[in-house]
Formats: sequence, structure tokens, C-alpha cells
Amino acid sequence: MIRTEYRRNGQVVFLVASLIGMGLTGVTFADSNMGAISQEVSRAESRAEKRALIVTDQYIIGPEDILEVSVWRTPELSREIVVRPDGRISLPLIGEVMAVGSTTAELRDEITEKLKVYKENPTVAIIVKAIKSYFFTVQGAIGGGGSAEGKSGGGGGKIPLLSHTTLVQAIGLAGGLSSDAVRSRITIFRLGINGEAPKKFVVNYEDIILRDGENIEIKPGDTIVVPSQTQIFLP
Repeated sequence: MIRTEYRRNGQVVFLVASLIGMGLTGVTFADSNMGAISQEVSRAESRAEKRALIVTDQYIIGPEDILEVSVWRTPELSREIVVRPDGRISLPLIGEVMAVGSTTAELRDEITEKLKVYKENPTVAIIVKAIKSYFFTVQGAIGGGGSAEGKSGGGGGKIPLLSHTTLVQAIGLAGGLSSDAVRSRITIFRLGINGEAPKKFVVNYEDIILRDGENIEIKPGDTIVVPSQTQIFLP
């Protein structure tokens, strides 16, 4: 999904692009395979559309996201930047700017204001080139067949976060629960933001599936730990 907004006074240009690397690999084009290729293309497009849902004008920038900052007709001020773990980016002339916690529109406006000290009527574009902060991690008693980053067989790991992913969906993406998983003690660890303390949620999986328990929505940076029956629990 690509969104473009122009204001006619020439002050602001706003762009958002989702480039999450959804290209196809290992596809051989031959007449006999065109049906299968067409199906694979459709599936890839569907996956790309689902991932694109999280890139909107309300998208909150996170650590390690890759941004492209462009200043119209000023290439020396334009560059591709990785958001640092401390949440900041650094630009010529204006120095460091806090990016994490802002929408792309808010960051654009802040950079525009700072550049006005050095340049008359700057026109700034912010492009989200890659989303690196929208991941969650699953550890513990997880089965195979999931979509963990860098793994072909699942078993947990770091997984891209789609919009509005619930705990049950997250476990499914990781490959499902293994046979020795302790379903009553699944724990979600959540990072604190804006100075808040980290949070911990202990969830009973059976309550969600069988008794209408709260199916918690997963947030960027969450870590889900599924204990196994061989682990020892302290009271």
C-alpha cells in the first residue's frame, strides 16, 4: 500500500510505502506451470495486502524501522536511515530527532519545522522503507510448521506481526502448541512505552478456546513464552 498526500501550498509532501520484501522466489515460468504460478502470485499478493494493513498514516514508528527522508531539491539532506535502538535518527543540519513513538506525519512535520531555520519552505517526504519493529517472539513448547523469521520449520522465533493479531493467531503462526505445552500458563511479556513499566500477562489457552476468555491482541515487541510439562514452576 502506498499513500501520497500533497498540500497545494507546497509545504508538505507525505508518502508511506510498505516494502516488506514480499517478492516471490524459486518460481520457474513455463507454460505447463502457469496455473500454479498464478495461484502462487495470488497468495503472495494476499500476504502482501495483509502486511500492508499496518502501514497507514497512523503507523507508529519503532526501533530498527528503515525510513527514507527526502527533502525536495536538496539531495544532500536526503538519505535512508535506520531508527536507532534509542529511538532517534540523525540528519544533517538539524541533528538528532526522536522518531520512535511518532507517526510518519508527525515526524515529517517536526523535521519540516526544524529545517525552516536553514531552508525556506522545505518540502519533506517520509517513506517507511521497511518495518523492522513489527515483530513478536514466541519461545518454548511450540510445534513446527510456523513462519518464524530465519526458520524453515517453525518452532517459534521472531515472527512478523500482522495487524490485529491475537494470541491464538500468534501461536498458530509460530506452528501451534506442542503436545507437552502447559496451556494454562502461557505468558506474554510486553515492553513498557513512554516510561511505563514492562507488563506480564499469564493466560489460560483453554479459557480462550473453550470458555470465551480474553484473546489478547499481540503488540510489537511482545514475547510469548509457552512452558512445557518438564519445567518446574515456583509457587
